[in-house]
Amino acid sequence: MLEKRVTQDKIEVVSTGEWSVLQVRTKTAIIEDGNELSSSYHRHVVVPTDDLTNESDEVTAIANAVFTQEMEDAYTAAQGTAV
Repeated sequence: MLEKRVTQDKIEVVSTGEWSVLQVRTKTAIIEDGNELSSSYHRHVVVPTDDLTNESDEVTAIANAVFTQEMEDAYTAAQGTAV
């Protein structure tokens, strides 16, 4: 029997100096009789000002623990000065 298994197998906190971002890796694996036949990965980045509504509970908990108001302010200010 084939099974498609989707997991967030890596969540990293990366500091850019004044703020941090979360890098989230999602793995999609095709499993047959307990053996992984294939897998693929997708990555996305979560920044301090992102809406967390569609993120997993784990990503949301990490974001809420890491992102501060100061980080949000620094990130927002930097976006206005990006070239």
